[in-house]
Amino acid sequence: MSALNKAKGFKKSKTGTYLSIGTTAFGAVSVLKQARVARSDHDTLRLVDAVVSAAAIVTGVALLVRELKRLGDDDVLLG
Repeated sequence: MSALNKAKGFKKSKTGTYLSIGTTAFGAVSVLKQARVARSDHDTLRLVDAVVSAAAIVTGVALLVRELKRLGDDDVLLG
């Protein structure tokens, strides 16, 4: 199995999905800081950017959770 196939397999694994959720959540910290600075500077454009980024993070996490559920459904041990 090539390294590329192993990487693709990891990406579709539960461990890879949990890692993706953690990475995405870590990005949320940056967005929160950006929103806080934008509010204190009264910078509407940066605040809108932070809101849009937060929406993308929420959507990404929802997709990853759905993938986890799908992986759980395929697991013979989970029923």
